[in-house]
Amino acid sequence: MKEIVLVFGALYGMLAVLLGAFGAHALKEKFTKEQLASYETGVKYQMYHAILLVILGLALPMVNTIEHVTAIFFIVGIFLFSFSIYGLCITLSKGKKLKILGPVTPLGGLCLITGWILLIIIFASYGFYL
Repeated sequence: MKEIVLVFGALYGMLAVLLGAFGAHALKEKFTKEQLASYETGVKYQMYHAILLVILGLALPMVNTIEHVTAIFFIVGIFLFSFSIYGLCITLSKGKKLKILGPVTPLGGLCLITGWILLIIIFASYGFYL
């Protein structure tokens, strides 16, 4: 599981750089300011959580269920949150907004929040009290 977490962290980090550059250069002229801001939010959250996955993969032993479930919530949350934002922005810029993606973004956000809550529980169980 440790390797999976590290691979997803690195993959999501690399994609955040690629998609950020794509947004800054290729989409800058095609997006409104609001669409560009939303797209950038997706990239930022993706990078923040990609870095977190790498840190978790290096720092946690990844030997128990709560650590596995936490990583899964982050991996799924990143995908649902950030990639639904990218899809919404791109399809909206083409005048064909995929409405099905609208509810996916908050579901991804809920997964990320759940991951953070589980991380608090993990830290508390290791004696790292807030």
